[in-house]
Amino acid sequence: MNAPIVVDSVAALRVQVRDWRRAGLRIGMVPTMGALHDGHISLVRIALERAERCVVSIFVNPTQFAPTEDLDKYPRQLARDLGRLREAGAHLAFTPGVSEMYPAGFATKISVGGPSSGLETDFRPSFFDGVATVVAKLFLQAAPDFAVFGEKDYQQLCVVRQLCRDLDLPVEIVGAPTVRDAHGLAMSSRNAYLGEAELDIARQLNAILRRTAAALSGGTDEAAATEDAAKALISAGFRQVDYVAARASVTLAAWRRDRDGRLLAAAWLGTTRLIDNVEIPSG
Repeated sequence: MNAPIVVDSVAALRVQVRDWRRAGLRIGMVPTMGALHDGHISLVRIALERAERCVVSIFVNPTQFAPTEDLDKYPRQLARDLGRLREAGAHLAFTPGVSEMYPAGFATKISVGGPSSGLETDFRPSFFDGVATVVAKLFLQAAPDFAVFGEKDYQQLCVVRQLCRDLDLPVEIVGAPTVRDAHGLAMSSRNAYLGEAELDIARQLNAILRRTAAALSGGTDEAAATEDAAKALISAGFRQVDYVAARASVTLAAWRRDRDGRLLAAAWLGTTRLIDNVEIPSG
């Protein structure tokens, strides 16, 4: 595979995209914060199946981190990431610095309602404003035909879809299944923070969610089922559970048993916060 073109300025990105557009090529995009794992690479492969060119952005976005979160220690490994993109066949890596994305005097943010309400927002109030703003900028900079997002960050996926609908952004949002290890743990850049003993505990998160989703589908009371799931996570070794919640699949409004649903959770293992979600089968 050829190494991807690497650009770190919006101007250079637009020049390359313009050339591809003139050649009539379809362009897919995979926005990332780097520290690429097999989940990210699966998104690249989906993009390559749908388009002649794939752009991958690598940018650790400071506006979606609260002052108390792990911005400074978030893994950054650009050389390794570019090697993985070469192996996957991506065509361009956009690697802007903070000053390129947020130049002096930057004063605008986008706030998305609807699916951003509750769940992550209850614990990370500014998170989705940061996500929506940087995603809108990336779409305006790269002008892709579509972008691929993983279902692991399910609320984020719903927020980005709402963003594009509400602002008439001409970008199709493709949701991709969560990639998991052999034990069911969702791939995440933050898994690198976990030791072997913690990984054994982390791998119980998805199993507990799947059991809970099956119970909900079978008619178990929602409040009782989610409370039992939170207790099971603590018993498994998680330090704190931020939420276990059933929601409607598209809007993330309150779940109704006659509608498609998602069971979402966030829990702390030591100093690492993990999220996951599973579909609630229709009863």
